[in-house]
Amino acid sequence: MKKFALIDLEPATAATFGEGERRQGNLTGLRDIADDAITDALTDSEIAREFIGHGELGPKSIANTQKELFRFLTWCREEAGKTLRMLTVADLNAYKDFLKEPPADWISSTKWPRNDPRYRPFSGPLSDASRRQTMIAVKGLMAFAEQTGYLRRDPGALVKNVKMPHVKRVTRYLTQQAISLALETVSRRAAITPAALRQRARDRFLLLAYAHTGARLNEIVSADMGAVYTEGNGRWWLDVMGKGGKPRRLPVPPDLLDAYRLYRQAFELLPQTVRADTTPLVLSSRSKTPVRISDEAASDALKTVFKEAASAAAALGDADTAAILRQASTHWLRHSMLTNHANNGVQLKTLQETAGHASIATTAAYLHKTDNERHDEILASVNGKNIV
Repeated sequence: MKKFALIDLEPATAATFGEGERRQGNLTGLRDIADDAITDALTDSEIAREFIGHGELGPKSIANTQKELFRFLTWCREEAGKTLRMLTVADLNAYKDFLKEPPADWISSTKWPRNDPRYRPFSGPLSDASRRQTMIAVKGLMAFAEQTGYLRRDPGALVKNVKMPHVKRVTRYLTQQAISLALETVSRRAAITPAALRQRARDRFLLLAYAHTGARLNEIVSADMGAVYTEGNGRWWLDVMGKGGKPRRLPVPPDLLDAYRLYRQAFELLPQTVRADTTPLVLSSRSKTPVRISDEAASDALKTVFKEAASAAAALGDADTAAILRQASTHWLRHSMLTNHANNGVQLKTLQETAGHASIATTAAYLHKTDNERHDEILASVNGKNIV
């Protein structure tokens, strides 16, 4: 068997538990399963598939969990030489350390598909934040395995989470000045062909949509045209589907609504639509028929806008803004919207509901006003006195 042989981690259903894997003799330690177990899983991959299917996760969360558990189960097989039932607390801590510096033969700079022989589980060492998320998935699997009776004990319960800085502040955000420059840059794009005209209008709409709503990348890309609507009281909304299949509706300000209408006209659509319209909200500028673009394509489109804006900032002599824009991504606009509103006095509870955060502590990380005021007060004091 090759080292990174594919492990089937498709979410399990009642019909998923076939006999194929069991016929291969992978039944080591079956007597350890509790007599009153509430799972049909007999192998590590089966309990992992049941765990993934149990969570009612969205497609992206499923893909991320599959990636993390494939890495972990492969490490169990190739490095530890153990099944889940054989793992100790020391083993799990060893895996946590393994993530800091995976061996060279586990790493590839190219992200090959998992069924490609060139596939490698890592592109390099994981950051503390990534290690924390990885171990959350691993510990979740171990806890689920114990709760269903697949494991008699859960060693993951004694493994501490990866430590993160105590004071968390979101720093990847753009000022209103930087966003305005990006908007001005995309609006000035030459559009001498129909496709270029469509791309300019779409990218301008995308920039304003993410900057105003703070939506996640996929939340807007996966929406339909009918998601932009009014209930007749002068207020416009954008409906999105958030993490865990939780719907949210986000306020649409006038300039975003104008950009939406111009965007539709560029694609030869009527300025307004109806709630039942299932045309994709984010369209490919290259296609004459309505085709939804991918998350990656939308992300790349806005990265191009930011790079163009960075060049414009550099030409104006604003090296700081240029440097920030070169690093910016779509998710920065989510940070920017929440940070700017938090610092302008919008209540955190309002922002929490708009962002779709499960905890208000997550939203509080965007509040920089107190720190900024403290910084300004100290500098004002320094400027007012000669300190030797």
